[in-house]
Amino acid sequence: MKPICCGDRQDAELLLAAGADGLTIDEINPIWLKTPAAPLTAAQIESFEFKVEIVLNAFNALKGRVERVFVEGVGGWLVPIADNYYVSDLAAALRLPVLLVAQNKLGCLNHTLLTLESIRLRGLTCLGVVLTDPEGLSDIAMATNRDVLRQLCQVPVLTGLNEKEGFLTPEWSAVLDAAQRYLLSIE
Repeated sequence: MKPICCGDRQDAELLLAAGADGLTIDEINPIWLKTPAAPLTAAQIESFEFKVEIVLNAFNALKGRVERVFVEGVGGWLVPIADNYYVSDLAAALRLPVLLVAQNKLGCLNHTLLTLESIRLRGLTCLGVVLTDPEGLSDIAMATNRDVLRQLCQVPVLTGLNEKEGFLTPEWSAVLDAAQRYLLSIE
């Protein structure tokens, strides 16, 4: 599920193609703002009033039709969706564990550690950190970020998925098992 898209709907279209048969794009992506900006900005430009019930109703409807629902965020953890309502608030409303994705580059340590702290302060569970490597870049920060995060974090630190490995690595299997246990514990 991609509750909110701003700009194009490419992420939602990819999720639809990868998901269960018989679903529609509007079920996967109940809020589509055409302006390519943060949801708060796009909603203001388009005179759209965000109501969390739209997302919660769509999420619950999907839960009734498929075995598991994975939810992709919109922007970063503290991206504003509405006045005083952020992506982090939506994650809390959905009561889902978080898989934090961060670009492996200079600044990654600060961004990741601050986000992990914010996740904990909201009482949510973080299943792991996924580092994605920007194409064509290689520097000392990229070479060391993963090891530093593994040393400092209380969660698994994974590298991004690729077509060869997919979810088959032992690290990914452990994170997916933890997600499964978490989901079963709240049902």
